[in-house]
Amino acid sequence: MTNELPGLDVVGLSAWLAREHPELAGPDTGPGPGLTATLVPGGRSNLTYRVDGAARPLVLRRPPLGHVLSSAHDMRREHRVITALAGTIPVPPTVAVVDDTAAAEVTGTVFFVMEYVAGAALARPEDNAAWTPAGLGRLATELAEVLADLHGTDPVAVGLADFGRPAGYLGRQLKTWRRQYDASRSRPQPLLDTLQERLADAVPDDGARSGIVHGDYRLDNVLVAGRPDAPHVAAVLDWEMATLGDPLVDLGMLGMYWDIHELTRAAGVVGVAGAIVPGAGYPDFAEVIDAYAARAGIAVPDLAWYRAFACYKLAVILEGINYRFTGGQTVGAGFDTIGALVAPLAAEGLARLGVATGGVVPSRPATTEGGA
Repeated sequence: MTNELPGLDVVGLSAWLAREHPELAGPDTGPGPGLTATLVPGGRSNLTYRVDGAARPLVLRRPPLGHVLSSAHDMRREHRVITALAGTIPVPPTVAVVDDTAAAEVTGTVFFVMEYVAGAALARPEDNAAWTPAGLGRLATELAEVLADLHGTDPVAVGLADFGRPAGYLGRQLKTWRRQYDASRSRPQPLLDTLQERLADAVPDDGARSGIVHGDYRLDNVLVAGRPDAPHVAAVLDWEMATLGDPLVDLGMLGMYWDIHELTRAAGVVGVAGAIVPGAGYPDFAEVIDAYAARAGIAVPDLAWYRAFACYKLAVILEGINYRFTGGQTVGAGFDTIGALVAPLAAEGLARLGVATGGVVPSRPATTEGGA
């Protein structure tokens, strides 16, 4: 059996699977070639492995290397929310969550196993080639409808009543990202400072809205399957930031990524924009909001603050990456330009709030339809 993959003991996984889930072990977990595992790129900070050779393909998720204790809780939360949502929106079937910190048989940390779901992640413009423009237009509608179904799911009914603290969620989010920003300061960012202040001065009242929040809902965090003219969402992935809170945060994040292409192009930054580009078949985000509102049975929401917060959140993340790059703590290509997107993102956020940006031009003027 192969046993050379960082962060995963495949021999130990085979033994665990045969012992705890013999129905999934399959013929290759005994003598012979055995299981094989491949590290799947992407998926935020947690590590994802595809496992073959069992009765059917599996996926294992574990915390990043070197951050075992601080990240182990995420595995339990991810497993819990995915398990709870089975039958409400498309999610992978889960198998088990395991605390392996003492035995160190498989990962030496908490991990969970789920079944593999066939599908493609649309993360780059070239990924659109497998689908027709009309198909991508229909996919956008379904993406909005799946999100509406998530937000319409009663946390109590699926056993997630204590999954988070909805009251004061937006204020806590701002404090969290402020701390992240303060830990990454290495150069003046006056626009980002101003955006931070303006967001804090205008936090919406989130007491009237509460639901299950994905935390990073965007096109490249779902798997897409189906015919070229009829793609559909096969599974929603990457639940490590899920909680209970104001669901409009998810719409704000989806909208920010939906319209980020022009911003990244103007800033000369690659690797952030994703697959949503002009001419591919995706509709304007205003249509996505309309589809969400129709499915949720609500009026089109005002997303101005939420779109601005999404810009702030991504700008802080990118400023942290730039901080690590300038300190020689990153490996790979593309990090040298990523800091150039911070100021334009901050300007975009301020424009969403109706604040002048001092000559820094956002990707496009904010629209008035639903604050989108």
